[in-house]
Amino acid sequence: MTGWGQGGPLARRAGHDIDYIALTGTLGMIGAPGTSPPVPANLLGDYAGGSLYLVVGVLAALHHARATGTGQVVDAAIVDGTAHLSTMIHGMLSAGSWQDRRAANLLDGGCPYYGTYETADGGHMAVGALEPRFYDEFVRLLGLDGFADARTDRTRWGDLREAVAARFASRTRAQWTAVFEDTDACVAPVLSLREAPHHPHLAARGTFTDHEGLTQPAPAPRFSATPTAVRGGPARPGADTAAVARDWGVPRLAGPRETQHPAPHRKASP
Repeated sequence: MTGWGQGGPLARRAGHDIDYIALTGTLGMIGAPGTSPPVPANLLGDYAGGSLYLVVGVLAALHHARATGTGQVVDAAIVDGTAHLSTMIHGMLSAGSWQDRRAANLLDGGCPYYGTYETADGGHMAVGALEPRFYDEFVRLLGLDGFADARTDRTRWGDLREAVAARFASRTRAQWTAVFEDTDACVAPVLSLREAPHHPHLAARGTFTDHEGLTQPAPAPRFSATPTAVRGGPARPGADTAAVARDWGVPRLAGPRETQHPAPHRKASP
């Protein structure tokens, strides 16, 4: 797996996640107009567009090899995978249903009932009330019945956004979570990394697991006939150096607790 791919003018150039997603147009889709695009950690390029596409490619190549007896090279480029993730958006752009600017569309923050809002205690709530019945439930629970007809009226979206923001700012995140709990309004609290494992739904599913005193996501997806289990904790720098070196055919390479000493100099025999 590489960032730029095995061919093309940039194939031998250095880069990181942010560079790859910048060139594909996906970074430029994100954020409020008039501000710099926010950095989506390295989830969009390295993981979604990179490693997951590599896994799919390797599995497909293995299937092909078993069926034909012929192997092949999998060229998994982060730029390719990230661009492919935006296939639906490009289709909408071509059809005239997506504007090529930020915060002007249904799913990029332009829509007042698909986005995030700050609460009275500095927390945030996420809103995804796209479909009519979800939207109706959303405005009802928020106490904004006067905006029941504003879902498809873009001329009212500015006023709707202000009203929604004011309502959310009037209570804490916990209070709004209680209001929308067990409803189909498609509203959820924005949790931190440390808060997420303790959410009742994720706890019930075992979405996160503890291993050797460390909390981490459990394996996904799950299979009905194959048990999944965490067999190790997060990798620590240098912890697997010796094992990886052996996999690469290096017979002996010191691990993190070993000290390498140079071999004694031997003169060549006459």
